[in-house]
Amino acid sequence: MSAMSERDFEGRVALVTGGSRGIGRAVCVRLARAGAAIALNYITNHEAARETQALIAAEGARCALFPADVANPEAVETMVRAAEQALGPVDLLVANAGIFEILPHEAMTFAHWRRIMAVNLDGTYLPVMAVKDGMIQRGDGRIVCLSSIAALRARDQAIAYAAAKGAVIAFARSCAEAFAPQIRINCVAPGLIDTEMGRAVGDKLVQTLIEATPLQRIGRPGEIAELVCFLLSDRASYTTGQTIVASGGRVTLP
Repeated sequence: MSAMSERDFEGRVALVTGGSRGIGRAVCVRLARAGAAIALNYITNHEAARETQALIAAEGARCALFPADVANPEAVETMVRAAEQALGPVDLLVANAGIFEILPHEAMTFAHWRRIMAVNLDGTYLPVMAVKDGMIQRGDGRIVCLSSIAALRARDQAIAYAAAKGAVIAFARSCAEAFAPQIRINCVAPGLIDTEMGRAVGDKLVQTLIEATPLQRIGRPGEIAELVCFLLSDRASYTTGQTIVASGGRVTLP
């Protein structure tokens, strides 16, 4: 299989939620390098968003910033319409925004459950639903949702997060059939990645997880970005409804 062209997304507009840091930032920069204009969503970290915008500009791509809570229906609808006005119709969506918290079941509350579900699941559903009609009308759209290997194995200290990310997989699988043939939608399920979220589990657990990983290292945000961009590209033109695991071999499918 040939490598991705440096300009695979020339003339395309990509909306990336949670795009200011970590995997989201890497995805934004990789898409920009391939020619896409970037609608960068974030919620509160203006400094990180501006830093990512500068990285995108260095790739010669247009970028507009859209602070919005992806769990808020009105905010998402406003963001998508504003992105369309600023850059053009959204051709590519990466539903990446998410939050993670380690919490034993004894400490779980319904408020915790609702907050994790709101950002990780509602925050995937709302952007997808806000862009899908336009994609279908134009006859082409590509979507990637970020799940997690937490969706694929028991996670006793992250029950709500695992449930939300499992629901993201089921959501994308069903949307793939519902939106076909105009839209392709897939999931990426990363393992431990070298981001603020990944490092939040603590150095001791990070080392334990690395030792349990066949490739014996932590993943890099750029590696996930490459996989996301592959799924958005024409090179994945016969792939929809799938979940691709990138975990260094620590979790595999089926």
